Amino acid sequence: GYIVCVSLILTGALGNIIDSVFYGVLFNESTHSQIASFLPEGGGYAPLFYGKVVDMFYFPIIDTNWPQWMPLVGGDHFIFFSPIFNLADAAISCGIIALLLFYSKYLNDSYHAIKKS
Repeated sequence: GYIVCVSLILTGALGNIIDSVFYGVLFNESTHSQIASFLPEGGGYAPLFYGKVVDMFYFPIIDTNWPQWMPLVGGDHFIFFSPIFNLADAAISCGIIALLLFYSKYLNDSYHAIKKS
């Protein structure tokens, strides 16, 4: 379990590093209507170390409008779970949260044992 938590943190960090270092050199700029091309003739959209993190996800679970009869929010647009998140950042966050939830006592005991010696 501990190794899985640390692995999530390290792989998430590595994923963000790879995206930001190499992506700008290897791909051209993409838009909503055009997919990025791998190794374009004119070169990438950015020099080495200036790429953008690109592995983003968006999962609007409920996308609807509030009924008109609802006070204060009637007719307003409602999206449940609208955050856009990055896969690498999600791996880092899950690893840290799991580490804090399941291994905080172990880490605290280890810290105090080191501090005493």
